[in-house]
Amino acid sequence: MLRVAFHLFHMLKLFLFILLTCWVRSDTEQKCEEFTDLSIHNALAGTDLKVKLLLYTRTNQNCSESLSEYNTTASTYLDVTKKTVFVVHGFRLTGSTPIWLNDIKELLLSLEDVNLIIVDWNRGATTIIYPNAVHNSRGVAEILKKYIDQMLAVGASLDSIYMIGVSLGAHIAGFVGEMYNGKLGRITGLDPAGPLFSGKPPSERLDHTDAQFVDVIHTDMDVFGYRKPLGNIDFYPNGGEDQPGCPQTPFSGSQFVKCDHQRSVLLFLSSLRGSCNITTYPCDSYLDYKNGKCANCEAFQPMPCPVLGYFADKWKNYLIQKDPLETKAYFDTSGQEPFCMYYYFVDFITWNKSIRRGFIRIKITDNAGNTTESKMNSEATTFQQYRQASIFVGFYEDFDKISRISLTYSTRTLIGPKYKLRILRMRLRSITNPARLQMCRYDFVLLENIETTFKPIPCQERDK
Repeated sequence: MLRVAFHLFHMLKLFLFILLTCWVRSDTEQKCEEFTDLSIHNALAGTDLKVKLLLYTRTNQNCSESLSEYNTTASTYLDVTKKTVFVVHGFRLTGSTPIWLNDIKELLLSLEDVNLIIVDWNRGATTIIYPNAVHNSRGVAEILKKYIDQMLAVGASLDSIYMIGVSLGAHIAGFVGEMYNGKLGRITGLDPAGPLFSGKPPSERLDHTDAQFVDVIHTDMDVFGYRKPLGNIDFYPNGGEDQPGCPQTPFSGSQFVKCDHQRSVLLFLSSLRGSCNITTYPCDSYLDYKNGKCANCEAFQPMPCPVLGYFADKWKNYLIQKDPLETKAYFDTSGQEPFCMYYYFVDFITWNKSIRRGFIRIKITDNAGNTTESKMNSEATTFQQYRQASIFVGFYEDFDKISRISLTYSTRTLIGPKYKLRILRMRLRSITNPARLQMCRYDFVLLENIETTFKPIPCQERDK
């Protein structure tokens, strides 16, 4: 009998040990707070506002710490002596977790040792009634203000606070910045929301006065995004409307709706990856940029042309002293990662007695036989005798060694005679890499709609 009791006693101890272990493991797992993942059912029912602040650092990169808006001293990982980056998402029609969330976390922390705070207001942003989410955005800003106040109380600096806001989140960042009279270090707006914000005064949307430096990327200004400039510098990739690689018909499903709007985030992520620095060109309009009127970066010396994304603040000191303070910058992209374009001027001097107008398609081929074609469709070029005409073009690939150039001249008319374009000199010069050898070709004829291919030679000294 005693022996049976002894075994029962040990079995009870083992059971309690297993129970305790499971309880500890469960408790540990609960500390790794996750972004609130909801569904379309929540959107249909509507959600009340609830904000979670999820802190990631290089020490807890894979396990967020949930912060309290009332007590920063309770945090294990927050270091207020470092830069703090807040990432604020926008309206969530289906309640799902943003697909870019993990990428922005990993890339930011790999690039810089910061406090990264994901602002999870999915409860409040998830609804089919967009005005309700707009209304909740003010509440999110007030909660962020309370937490930042706590950070300031224990030694943080407004200079070191950087807010990245996506869509509706961009205006939330602006509201917070306004509460601090524009003393936040920086705000980046990724395609700030347009509906219910267009035409509003600065106090009711993101504005360049909301931080020491405000940069904005516009990718869907004709549907979900904001059209007019909002920052110290506003970037308009591909003109700010339709983005290459995005579906053109509703048959593509949800991507048809959100692809352009979401491209702003993907372009920002590309700047964090550093695959290529996307150069942009300050200009009055997209048409002027396309026609090559703004491609001279020497005008900004000693500054280079601004780059897109995370490192745009290198232009901060120049931009905040400009009058007016707002600068628009344009550029084109490819349709997929890393979205880079490589820019050239192709200069022509012709000797036709009569004026010619038309388009020239340009292809370049490297020594390995790889070929890339110009993708930017500018207006028709006017060719006058002995006057230089320059065409601004972009390619998806950049070749260090160019073995062949192919040109096709066209007036794009369906009827009438075919024309010749008599070229005295053609010159290809890189804008992306201005130190690269300029390539020329002399004295040849282009027949309309017939591709002409030739081997270029280094330009003569007088032609550079």
